Amino acid sequence: MTQFDDSDAFEAASLSARAMQARPAPYLDGLNPAQLRAVQTLDGPVLMLAGAGTGKTRALTARIAHLMAQGRARPNEILAVTFTNKAAREMKERLGRMMGQAAEGMPWLGTFHSVCVKLLRRHAELVGRTIHINGEPRELHLRSNFTILDTDDQNRLLKQLIEAADIDPKRWPPRMLGGIIDHWKNRAWTPDKVPTHEAGAFDGKGIALYRQYQDRLLTLNACDFGDLLMHVIDILQRHEDVLAQYRRWFRYILVDEYQDTNVAQYLWLRLLAGGHKNICCVGDDDQSIYGWRGAEVGNILRFEQDFEGAEVIRLEQNYRSTPHILAAAAGVIQGNKGRLGKTLWTELTEGEKVRLIGHWDGEEEARWIGEEAEAMTRGTRGLDPFSLDGMAILVRAAHQMRAFEDRFLTIGLPYRVIGGPRFYERLEIRDAMAYFRLVVSPDDDLAFERIVNTPKRGLGDKAQQTIQVMARSNGVSLLEGARLCVRSKTIGGKGGRALGELCDGLARWRAEMLDGRDHIHLAEEILDESGYTGFWQNEKTPEAPGRLENLKELVKALEAFENLQGFLEHVSLIMDNDSSGEEEPKITLMTLHAAKGLEFPVVFLPGWEDGLFPSQRSMDESGVKGLEEERRLAYVGITRAEAVCTISFAANRRVYGQWQSAQPSRFIDELPAEHVEVLTPPGLYGGGFGATGMAAAQQMAMGGGMASDLTDRAAKADVYNSPGWRRLQSNATRTLRQPAEAKNLVIDATAVSAFGPGDRVFHQKFGYGEVMGVEGDKLEVEFDHAGTKKIVGRFLLPADQAGDTPF
Repeated sequence: MTQFDDSDAFEAASLSARAMQARPAPYLDGLNPAQLRAVQTLDGPVLMLAGAGTGKTRALTARIAHLMAQGRARPNEILAVTFTNKAAREMKERLGRMMGQAAEGMPWLGTFHSVCVKLLRRHAELVGRTIHINGEPRELHLRSNFTILDTDDQNRLLKQLIEAADIDPKRWPPRMLGGIIDHWKNRAWTPDKVPTHEAGAFDGKGIALYRQYQDRLLTLNACDFGDLLMHVIDILQRHEDVLAQYRRWFRYILVDEYQDTNVAQYLWLRLLAGGHKNICCVGDDDQSIYGWRGAEVGNILRFEQDFEGAEVIRLEQNYRSTPHILAAAAGVIQGNKGRLGKTLWTELTEGEKVRLIGHWDGEEEARWIGEEAEAMTRGTRGLDPFSLDGMAILVRAAHQMRAFEDRFLTIGLPYRVIGGPRFYERLEIRDAMAYFRLVVSPDDDLAFERIVNTPKRGLGDKAQQTIQVMARSNGVSLLEGARLCVRSKTIGGKGGRALGELCDGLARWRAEMLDGRDHIHLAEEILDESGYTGFWQNEKTPEAPGRLENLKELVKALEAFENLQGFLEHVSLIMDNDSSGEEEPKITLMTLHAAKGLEFPVVFLPGWEDGLFPSQRSMDESGVKGLEEERRLAYVGITRAEAVCTISFAANRRVYGQWQSAQPSRFIDELPAEHVEVLTPPGLYGGGFGATGMAAAQQMAMGGGMASDLTDRAAKADVYNSPGWRRLQSNATRTLRQPAEAKNLVIDATAVSAFGPGDRVFHQKFGYGEVMGVEGDKLEVEFDHAGTKKIVGRFLLPADQAGDTPF
């Protein structure tokens, strides 16, 4: 078994820990009573139930420092796992400040995947089985230089297996199979352990393909993300000596965001903590929002049953949000039955109420939010000015972003979208990394397939098939098969010469890597000598200069790593490509899921309509469980706000090309009225609307009203003067179908339009035009500069009323 080799860092951290023992504990200063209790309760299982904004990271980091300061554990005896590299970096930085130096002496502080990569590289030889190649049994074992496949490589490999099984990949796509296998690995099910009730997956062929996929990965000396945990769990379960060793080494275990763990992560933690039970899990069951990717909220709910005698410490003092925001979030989350329960409070005594506003349609919602954001930068409604950098729009579904992007581009409002295409997902970066991967691991057939004819080397499909046949018949990798083809002149001519040059280059670059050649210069050499840099230099497309800049950025990124393998691990574990620079302030657009863990002074929460939020798909697929996760997502959204939180909904929204009426979200019904300020205009739903319940919304949508304080205030509101509202007032004869008939109805085709043929009209997007025909409330309009369009009449203005419409 491999021993620790980071002795210098270990000794430095040990000296620091001894020094901390000799002086007072400044890391305890400023902790509130609950945080202090969580830090000082060191023995046995502890659940730190930490609400949003309650300082959990500070408490968790202080606990690590306290363990070392009290001499309970040395740095290498503490296992601390997080879900993101960002969280791990933040914890290391905080710990470094507490200890007075960098916290590099903690080799086991990182994400689940980064820790398991270390463990698996130490014990890779324990992963193996007998595989039949050309009918002959062959014992294969994973080697320590295994490759970690990304999703693109995984899908290409699965496609090969699907086609080999004579299955139509269009009907049964590789991505679907990949999702099924990922689901099984999240539950630590090897092919032999997949339960019988899953046997029908992927047309009954899922388990067999899963087994073939695992065999192929072993042949390639590769793992996917799910393997990193699953293989380690399998090793710990089958090798008691290995498990006993790590139970001795990891004297204390700390887990961040425990509510997001899946079954495999849960099993891994249970195995390691099974002896001493010194495990401290930090989490919030009210923020468990990743069930769709395998997270089990039941893990945190069962903590006291799983670890007998566990102590539950609630962190409830919030340092982020105003009392109104906390009360609104509490009102929503109380609708969930499956929760441990906590009550957030703050020492703040003032603040804005949560603002609630309805809009006529989604475009108007985007328009209003854009104008409100601009106004808030100047100071509005008695508030101090806010920077755009401090504002965020958090949407339930990514498609909601389009309206905001269109609007912000129109008015020139700077914005950023979080969660778009990543640097390492770009074509040229994937190609470059495939070269690097092949140098590090010559058995990486997927990397070879990607670059063998990139740039073009005259190796078409036939030549590549020849390499495949040669490799399979000799039981070797594709790279070695290519060498055999060159030596035997099976592939000749220009393609053969180019293939020989590639094979020689890969051998030379690998030899230089093993000889200790500087990896930055080696990377530049690989890209230059392979012809890849020259390929983009000669490409005359508009994208080529940008791709070359990206390759330069890739090489620059290598400076932060000791070698190519470390860099490739970094990329495989999805480390964010941080970039810094002087940029103008921008409002942030992102999904609610992506916003978890973040906070902003100003938060806009648009699209609170039933079917959109809560998501109809989540409710249909998961029932009550899905609805409760959607409610937790609403809780997360509200608690991202520090000072101002605005919730909005639209009466109509365009879905798949059709205008549909919408009912306000049932979560609005759960907002406590005394903590909400209503901005909704009178008559949006035929009466007024506030946070008064779905029954009120439905009654008001039919032209009625419901007596309540919020409804009265909504009916008297006079803060709305948008084009859509003026349009609604001036064309009052247009009506919606009664929402009691069904949910999400299209606008009534039998309504009488206020416009007729020959009328001049104005549309926010298409400009001026003339009505050519009328069909119910749908008009055929010939626009001056946009051609003929079919438009719902309520989204048009008379041409003579368009002068004061912002555009």
